Amino acid sequence: MDVLVDFARTGRIGPLHCGMPLAEAEGLLGPGRPHPAIVMMGPDIDGYPYSWDGLRLDVIRRRVSGLCVDLHPGSITKLPALVLPESTTYEATIQREELITALDDAGCGHEVNGVLTFGQQSSILTRPADVCAVFSLPGRDDHVPHRDRHHLRVMHKRADIV
Repeated sequence: MDVLVDFARTGRIGPLHCGMPLAEAEGLLGPGRPHPAIVMMGPDIDGYPYSWDGLRLDVIRRRVSGLCVDLHPGSITKLPALVLPESTTYEATIQREELITALDDAGCGHEVNGVLTFGQQSSILTRPADVCAVFSLPGRDDHVPHRDRHHLRVMHKRADIV
């Protein structure tokens, strides 16, 4: 939870930030798993992610244009040691209320993101970092105790790279 709250407050994941060169990120994280489009078309294709377990970096012109933490409620997942040094895995089930309480306790402002709130999905934007958190009801294959509550699916930050 500390990693997610820090990301929400600062827009950074440890030393990773939007705008940094991909080579610098790979220097910190080790080589990432490039999206199949990058493998087929080459490293200069834009808009496709590199991933390190539950961490994804979107890349434009070999610069990080987006940071993303993917979660799968009801499962255990991994983040690179640079991001979560104390553990190799973590519980990926986070209810909306838990994250909101943690943000409030940390003094991190947030508001409803109307663009991504519809149907069985809700979203917030944090202030001032503009990190987006997207929640949804559990899917059929998500093994969670509270099936009627929204769970965190993804937290991401995007930046325009010019």
